[in-house]
Amino acid sequence: MAIIERPAPTVPAIVTPTSTYGLLKRPVSTTGWRSWVFTVDHKKLGIMYAATAMFFFIVGGVEALLIRLQLAAPNGKVLNADLYNQMFTMHATTMVFLFVMPMAAGFANYFVPLQIGARDVAFPRLNAFGFWAFLFGGIFLNLAWFLGGAADGGWFMYAPNSGPVFSPSNGVDFWALGLQITGIASLTGAINLIITVLNMRAPGMTLMKMPLFTWMITVVQFLLLFAVPVITVALFLLSFQRNFGAQFFDVAAGADPLLWQHLFWIFGHPEVYILILPSFGIVSEVLPVFSRKPLFGYPFVVFSGAAIGFVGWGVWAHHMFASGLGPVSVAVFSLTTMAIAVPTGVKIINWTLTMWGGKLWFTTAMKFSIGLIVLFTVGGLSGVTHAVAPSDTQQTDTYYIVAHFHYVLFGGAVLGIFSGFYYWWPKVFGKMLNEKIGSWNFWLMIIGLNMTFGPMHILGLQGQPRRMYQWTEARAGEGFFNLAFWNLVASIGSFILTVGILMFLINVVVTARNPNKAPLDPWNARSLEWMTSNPPKEHNFDVIPTVHHLDEFFHQKFEEDEATHTMKQVKTAEEIMAEQERNADKHIHMPSPSYWPIVLAFGLPIITFGVIYSHLISVVGGVIVLFASYGWALESSTAPDSDFENNTPGTGLDKVAANHD
Repeated sequence: MAIIERPAPTVPAIVTPTSTYGLLKRPVSTTGWRSWVFTVDHKKLGIMYAATAMFFFIVGGVEALLIRLQLAAPNGKVLNADLYNQMFTMHATTMVFLFVMPMAAGFANYFVPLQIGARDVAFPRLNAFGFWAFLFGGIFLNLAWFLGGAADGGWFMYAPNSGPVFSPSNGVDFWALGLQITGIASLTGAINLIITVLNMRAPGMTLMKMPLFTWMITVVQFLLLFAVPVITVALFLLSFQRNFGAQFFDVAAGADPLLWQHLFWIFGHPEVYILILPSFGIVSEVLPVFSRKPLFGYPFVVFSGAAIGFVGWGVWAHHMFASGLGPVSVAVFSLTTMAIAVPTGVKIINWTLTMWGGKLWFTTAMKFSIGLIVLFTVGGLSGVTHAVAPSDTQQTDTYYIVAHFHYVLFGGAVLGIFSGFYYWWPKVFGKMLNEKIGSWNFWLMIIGLNMTFGPMHILGLQGQPRRMYQWTEARAGEGFFNLAFWNLVASIGSFILTVGILMFLINVVVTARNPNKAPLDPWNARSLEWMTSNPPKEHNFDVIPTVHHLDEFFHQKFEEDEATHTMKQVKTAEEIMAEQERNADKHIHMPSPSYWPIVLAFGLPIITFGVIYSHLISVVGGVIVLFASYGWALESSTAPDSDFENNTPGTGLDKVAANHD
C-alpha cells in the first residue's frame, strides 16, 4: 500500500512546570548532563537502569573470568582462598542483584508505560529515587573491595558463617547493608509499576488485552512486593548480630541457624522467577512478531506466568534437602517442585506452537529467543532432578548445581535480555543494531555458554564440590570423566562467552556511528510501543490510543478480508503516526525534573556507612534524608494556573492527567 505524504505535524505544547516552593527552585527541563541527573522521564530512567546494569554485568563477568582462571588447572595460584571466596560471593551477588534485576527494571521502566498507552509512570519522582537508590546501593556494595575486602560468605550468606566470628572483616556488613539499599529501590519500583499498570492503561485496554511483557512484569512486581521484605528481615537480623551484639543466629544462645536459611530461600526461590519472568515476557513479544502470527494460547501464557509466581512461594525448601528437615517436609517440597514444572512447560509448548506453521524470520532477536527456549529447557530438566530428594542430596554442593542454575539464569534470563536488546534497540535509539555482528554475538555466546556450563554437569556428577578454590591432580580421574580436561574446557568456554558479549559492545559502537535511521516500524510489530516515533517523544503519544484488540497496533494496520479470511494491510505505521500528529492534544502536562530523589537516595549509603564505622556519620545521613524528604514534600507537581486556563473538554488537557507523587 502506498505511503501517503505526511502533513506538517501539529506539535503539542509540552508543559513542564517549575516551582518556587521548597528550599530551592525546582530545576527546569534542560539539556546535557542535568537532563539525565534530574530527570523523572521513565524512558531516560529505563536507559540509565540498563546502562548501569550493563556496567555491573561487565564487573561480574571479570569476576567470573578470574574464577575460571583459578580453576582451569589443578592447584590454581591466580587467587588465594580468601580472595576466591570474595570473588565468587561478589560474582553471584553482582549478577543477581546488580545486573539481571535492574536490567529487567530498565526494560520495565521504558516499555510498560508505552505498552499500556500511558505518558509516564504513576509516580515519576519515586521512579527516579528508585534508580538512584539502586546505583548508590551497588556502589556501596563494591566499595568493600577497597575498604578491607568484599563479602566472603557466598551470595546466600549462611549463618553462622556470615557472623563476626567466621567473617570478621566489614565485607559482610557492606553486603548486608548494600542489599537493603537496593531492596528499597526494588520495593519503590514494584509499587510504582503495579499502580501504573492497574490505573493508567489506555481506554479499552482490559487486563486480557495487555501485552505479555507487561503481564510478566506485573507478576514480577507482586513477587518483589512480597519477597523483598522477607530478605530485608533477614538482612536486618544479620546486621544487628554483626554490629549491635544481637544473637539471632548464635547456637550457643539457643538460636537456630536454619532460621537464616528459611528466610533467605523464602525470598530466594521467588527471586528465580523475578529474574526469569521478564525474559519470558520478552520472548512472548518477539516470537509472534518474527513468526508472523499471533501468540498461540495467549490466556494460557498469561495464567501460567501467574501460576509460576504463585506456586513459586511453595518450593523454597528444596534448597534445604540436605539440612535435616525431615521426611514429611522433604516429600511435600519435592511434590511442589515437580508441580511448578507444569506452568513452565505450558509456556514452552505455547512458544513452540507459536513458531509452528509461522513464516519465521531469523533475526538476531529471534535467534536469542529460540536459544532461550532450548537452553532454559535444558536447565529446567536438570532442575527437575533436584525435586527428587535422594538425587538432590547427592548433587548438593557439587558443580551439577552450578551447571543447572547457569543454564536457567544465563541460558534463560540473559539470552532473553539480549533478545530484547536487538528487538527494541530501534525503538529506544532510532537505529538498527547490525545483524551480521549480531549473528556473531549470538553464536559465540551460545558456543561459549555450552562450553562453560555443559561440562559442569560432568564435573558435578564426578563429585567436584562447589566453593573449593583448588582441586588436585590426584582427584582428576581418567578418560572421559577427567576433571582436568573438563575444567579446562569450561575455562576456555568462559573466554569464548566473553568474546560473544564483547561483540555486542562492538555492535553498539558500530551502530552509534552509523548515520542511518531505523524505519518507523522495522519489524511490522504488534503492540502499542511501536505506535509512536523512534525514539518516542517526551510525552510518548500525541493522542492517548483507544484499544479495541489485543495487539492493537497490528489491528490498526491490518484487517481480515471477509472473502479470503486473510489479513490485508489497510494502513502503514507512517499513516497512523501522521493521523496522531494531526489530532494531537493541544496541551500535554508532563512532570518537571527534580533533584530531591538523588539527594534522598544519597543519604542512604551515608547512614549505612555510619552503621559500620561511626554512628555520627549515620546522623549526618539521617539529616540528609530528612532534609530531602522535606524538600520533596513541598515541591509542587502541578503547572501554574495559567497553564490550565483552557482545561475544557476538547482541548486535550481533559484527557491527560498530571502525574503526582
